[in-house]
Amino acid sequence: MLSKALLRLGASAARHPWRVIAAWLVAAMLVVLAAVAFGGRTADSMTAPGLDSQRAAELIERAGTGQEGMTAQVVVTPLGDGATFFDDDGARGALTRLGAEVRRLPHVLGASDPAGALHGGRETAVRGGLVSADGRIAVVRVQYPDQSRLSAEDLHALVALGDRLRAELPLRVEMGGNLFYAFSDPDGGVSELIGLLAAAAILFLAFGSLVAAALPIGMAAFGLTVGVATMTVLAEVTDVPAFAPVLGSMVGLGVGIDYALFVLARHREYLARGLDPREAAGRAVATAGRPVVFAGGTVVVSILGLAVANVPFMTVGGLAVSIVVLIMVVASVTLLPAFLGAAGPRLARAGRIGRALRTRKPGRLARRDHAAGGTDADGWRRWIGHVGRHPVPYAVGAAGVLLTATLPVLGLRVGLPDDGSLPHSRTERRAYDLVAEGFGPGTNGPLVIAADPSGDPGVVDRLVATVAADPGIASVAPTRVDRATGIATLVVFPTTGPQDEATADTIVRLRTDVLPAAIGSGPARAHVGGAAASLSDVGRRTSERLPALVAAVLAMSFLLLMLVFRSVLVPLKAVLLNLLSIGAAYGIMVAVFQWGWGGALIGLEATVPIVSFIPMFLFAILFGLSMDYEVFLLSRVREEYLRTGDNRTAIVEGVSRTARIITSAALIMVAVFLSFAVAEDPSTKMFGLGLATAILIDATVVRMVLVPATMTLLGRTNWWLPKWLDRLLPRGPVGTDDTDDTDDGADTDAESTGEAPRTPLVGR
Repeated sequence: MLSKALLRLGASAARHPWRVIAAWLVAAMLVVLAAVAFGGRTADSMTAPGLDSQRAAELIERAGTGQEGMTAQVVVTPLGDGATFFDDDGARGALTRLGAEVRRLPHVLGASDPAGALHGGRETAVRGGLVSADGRIAVVRVQYPDQSRLSAEDLHALVALGDRLRAELPLRVEMGGNLFYAFSDPDGGVSELIGLLAAAAILFLAFGSLVAAALPIGMAAFGLTVGVATMTVLAEVTDVPAFAPVLGSMVGLGVGIDYALFVLARHREYLARGLDPREAAGRAVATAGRPVVFAGGTVVVSILGLAVANVPFMTVGGLAVSIVVLIMVVASVTLLPAFLGAAGPRLARAGRIGRALRTRKPGRLARRDHAAGGTDADGWRRWIGHVGRHPVPYAVGAAGVLLTATLPVLGLRVGLPDDGSLPHSRTERRAYDLVAEGFGPGTNGPLVIAADPSGDPGVVDRLVATVAADPGIASVAPTRVDRATGIATLVVFPTTGPQDEATADTIVRLRTDVLPAAIGSGPARAHVGGAAASLSDVGRRTSERLPALVAAVLAMSFLLLMLVFRSVLVPLKAVLLNLLSIGAAYGIMVAVFQWGWGGALIGLEATVPIVSFIPMFLFAILFGLSMDYEVFLLSRVREEYLRTGDNRTAIVEGVSRTARIITSAALIMVAVFLSFAVAEDPSTKMFGLGLATAILIDATVVRMVLVPATMTLLGRTNWWLPKWLDRLLPRGPVGTDDTDDTDDGADTDAESTGEAPRTPLVGR
């Protein structure tokens, strides 16, 4: 059985700590070396099979026009008041030199020439979209090959050129484009450090010991190193999205420290009872490690459920994050007990500073409180008892608060936060603003129409005419036609920005009305692509598949919890309460990012839509994480119920004995996630704020109010299970302490031997 295997595993690791630690060191070194030698780079292929934008990308790739590769843009304006490119020969000469220098960069296939266009007259340069109508702003559009042939060195070379030319030319030089998006260093390094420091402070306050605080941090650091290096190796095999390492670090740190915290708390309980450190470590892994394994498994399965969206980059991103979580689970039941065995009896006592920070009680009462999770256990008992005496007002009030927080979800709008949502300190944002000022907002989100005439030579001219006449299109760039395939590509600029709903409406109108009218009933075909169209398509695909993901995750979670706790109502209640906390987190995200409420607190300079794939990602991750606390808390309640047979006592004792640990664990996760909410990238902010908000709500309003209130109202029916279903379910769930949770050390293996609770409700 699982608990016996974990007992042997934990005890063995604690008896031979240095062997286990050495094995992890060797494994970490091998994975890191493999990442350095064979690892690939993350990619941003945000497409999915069957989408119209994907068909456009396939046509463009067949044509070989170069538009399937990476791009960058250098946006310039002359320094000095009143100067223009037309009446200032110095500015025009500087523009000529800048274009020549850009074209000499490694791997550059070509670049537009606004200075050359100016020789044909102002109207020619303006019609080509290279110079603004007022002559104040010019754009050098740079074409690179596809991402597989490039590296971060190409971005560094472009940025270094811009830095040099700013000092040498009388021009203001700003840069942007998807080359920056692909190869800019992702947010994370500083955020991870802030999160680790905050977690260390919370752990120290929780345990009052530097040694105890350091062990979860050390374990999480080991696991994160192995996990992120594994992601890098995976990137050589398939396209791992750029957000995966950041999200993996965020979730990995949170769950890793949380899992270690629960095992460490149990270990200290057993030390307080006088057990040998190695035996205490084994029993801690057997009891707390069991919920860790099942909670971690729930997180992994929930995230892997993203595959139902049929969006490859989401599936691979979910797989990469799941690998990090799985590594953290393995570290919790192998590396952590090795740390515990190496620390020995020092973990049984708080450090000198910790003793000064905590109020100690004398005699048996102090020992009882220490074993129950700290000197504040009586305070939690009083609170849970108070909620239990007034369950209806607390249940109704808490549910009302969460439903109110969920209401903004009705205004949820998905889209793509572009460079216009970055802080003004970034050159990409300044380039975005210059382009919007000089050429219109739609120039920052061009659409690419790919057409295969298929023997209809007049279709391209008809396409250009009908597309240009659409009210949502500001201009159409000169058409490129590949001689070998006949495939034509049209770059069109909407009148609205890439974040605007009107742009999405324009894309739909082009596909349903404009293109069919131009093509007619002939064999030609045309598709709308480009970054804005791709993200719009992915947003629609994820919105369509979100109900399937929700249903799959809910069904899986319900079945798992029913197996764990042998109850119908406990898993049903857990599913509904988790939905409430996730809905509230969604609502707060809408209020902050779309309405701007409190956005300045996290450095958000403009309102933005919610990134199209984030709601689905957040649901999978949050449902898995919220199940962590559900399993940890209800496991203890179940233990108390099996021991006493009294539902009210089980609720008070089970919740109060885990309250401090759950609160500390939640604070750690919130601190880690909030450290990412202050990153520059809006997508990282959304992940960080969404995860932090949901965990905070889940660990406070849900676990400490709604769970005891609803369980009190349900009474003994919490543990009701029909007889026919009881016969179908396999035995040996993880919800009970079948190793040791008694003061005399006797085993209580009720469920492991197939016995029902002392007051069974099966079939009643």
